[in-house]
Amino acid sequence: MSAPSPVPAPDAAVPPPGKTPLPLVWRLVLLAALAVVLSACAAGWLVSRAMEQEVLRSRVAQQTSEVEVLARLLASKIEQHQRLLRGLAQGITAGMLESPATLEAALRHGGSTVSWFEALQVVRRDGELRLSLRAGRTQPPGELVPVERDLLRHTLADGKPLVTELPAEEGSEARVMFTLPLHPDHGPLQGVLAGTVKLQSQGLLPAAMVLSGRTDARLVVFAQDGTILAHSDPARILGHVRDEPGLGPVYAEWREQAQPVVEGARTQVLPGHIVSLAGMPLPQWMVARVSDAPALLAPLEEAQRDAGALVASTVVLALVLLTAAMVALARPLARLHQAAGQRLRRHAGEGQAWPLVRGEVGDIDHVLQFLDRQEAQGQARQAALSDQLEAILAHASVGIVITRQGRLDVVGLQTCRMLGYALRELQGQPARVLYASDADYAQTGQRVQAEFAAHGAFDGDLCFRHKDGSPVWVRVQGRGVHPADREGGTVWILEDLTAARLAPYPPAWGVALDLDPLTQLPHREAFVQALGRRLAARAQRGPEAAALHADLPGDGVLLFLDLDHFALVNGVAGHDAGDDVLRHVARLLESRVRQIGWAARLGGDKFAVLLPACTLARGQAVAEQLRVAVQAWEPSYQGHSFTLSLSIGLVLLDDSLPQVAAVLHAADMACYDARRAGGNRVQTHPVRPAPVRTGR
Repeated sequence: MSAPSPVPAPDAAVPPPGKTPLPLVWRLVLLAALAVVLSACAAGWLVSRAMEQEVLRSRVAQQTSEVEVLARLLASKIEQHQRLLRGLAQGITAGMLESPATLEAALRHGGSTVSWFEALQVVRRDGELRLSLRAGRTQPPGELVPVERDLLRHTLADGKPLVTELPAEEGSEARVMFTLPLHPDHGPLQGVLAGTVKLQSQGLLPAAMVLSGRTDARLVVFAQDGTILAHSDPARILGHVRDEPGLGPVYAEWREQAQPVVEGARTQVLPGHIVSLAGMPLPQWMVARVSDAPALLAPLEEAQRDAGALVASTVVLALVLLTAAMVALARPLARLHQAAGQRLRRHAGEGQAWPLVRGEVGDIDHVLQFLDRQEAQGQARQAALSDQLEAILAHASVGIVITRQGRLDVVGLQTCRMLGYALRELQGQPARVLYASDADYAQTGQRVQAEFAAHGAFDGDLCFRHKDGSPVWVRVQGRGVHPADREGGTVWILEDLTAARLAPYPPAWGVALDLDPLTQLPHREAFVQALGRRLAARAQRGPEAAALHADLPGDGVLLFLDLDHFALVNGVAGHDAGDDVLRHVARLLESRVRQIGWAARLGGDKFAVLLPACTLARGQAVAEQLRVAVQAWEPSYQGHSFTLSLSIGLVLLDDSLPQVAAVLHAADMACYDARRAGGNRVQTHPVRPAPVRTGR
């Protein structure tokens, strides 16, 4: 029975999507545009309100400070006039009050002080007017204004200075009258000195200060009873405050609360007006500044309209850019949708229609569900592979280790047996536990890094430490789990060589050979001695042994190997690179002949390989394999790649070469012939025909 298809029956067949924006994208664009417009409107309204509040706050602070300064300035002017009047009074004696001429001379002696006042009057204590100067001229007593006479009598009665406005007809200029009791020689009251000044004069309230030329603000000075003493519109002087737009309601509220005239300023924001008041306690006056809010905000409204037009154009531009950006961003979604459709069609079978489930999002979700099922299947396969890996680690005849970032991430059972540890004692531990000392660990690390840098892999013999402290010699081969990325981990194959290290050559050689310190192969002297014993043992074989090997043309093969182009490596990359080449070639030779023979280093870049009990044809095949292996290896040092090869001389060990020197000479000459022929070849020493054996 076939497995059910994960693709449901198509609801509606549609062609696969292209790379154009999808309906979902246009809906998102519409929503984004609506959000941008609403956000812009809300932000514009909030900014406009904030700007209005800031303008009003700034105007209130400015206007409050302005009326307070003006009130203090006017109060100081009044005090100045009082001081001037007091200075004139100090020059008047009791005798002068009896002589108008003397009194006039004394006042005129005051000089410029008299010019500060529009009119000056002196009244004796019995109420008789002794002197009246108006505009610098003496006036007859009968021309004194009744209200002025009443104020003089009031001062005589109270004996106190007085500062008050003079009632006048509406439309005329307001005047201020200053009265000062006369106490000559600090004695009893002898009379009253009075001075009159126009309110809107250079000495008190200059016209430039009142008539500022501003159409959106009015300056008003009014008395406690509401009489307007100074106004930006001269026609309103001596009118009443209750008729002033904006100021009338504030004055009415002030009167209802029966508040006294005190120093300081306050401001009220009314619909359409900003009203600031400051008191002048001495004359009992109020200074007011009334600003028209619409006229004040008119420049702001114009700026808001300009800003609104700019915001609108910016929003339009933003919408255009947003639409273009979302269309561009939708292309990957369109491609994903197209890929989803292709995956569905491929899974459902070629030639079938692509089913539309729920639009582009539904199709992608459908494919994701399918991929989830595939992932689950992959995880199942991964679990099976993990089980297989565990089986390999448990039953492999060689040690297996996978390291990541300097730790033993995966350890095989044979590795644990080789080193004497339990699995839990090695799994996850730092690789340092395998070495006898930190120095060994660091030296090996440098060697491994150099090998990986030059060859992309590691192949060599290492000495590890057994759990009981004894050395364990291991042939180690390492490759990256991901060759292009060593960070992904390294897999190591370990082969125990401890027994071979203790006795590197079988008893047939008759001696344990000394090793070359660089390549860890037997050196020339040891190899010559061992080869001599081998040839001597062959010569001492009895007739039965000779008869047994009579059908063989020889008793093994000797290979004499010389590295071509080795001097180039030393000259370009240095001797360290040359030593690394020699070590690598030594490991390569030993690994390939370990089961059938032995290798040795004769000196420099020359090696020898002995293949005992090996026929000539077999020896030639092994030599060819070694040549091909070295030729295929391309080491890289200091950014330079090198191509190496072998010139190999082959000698068959037979009765014609009974001495070691003869064997080595013949092999060397064959190697020389190979080099002279161009290198990278195997040259066989001529074989002498076997002697004819006759019977008895």
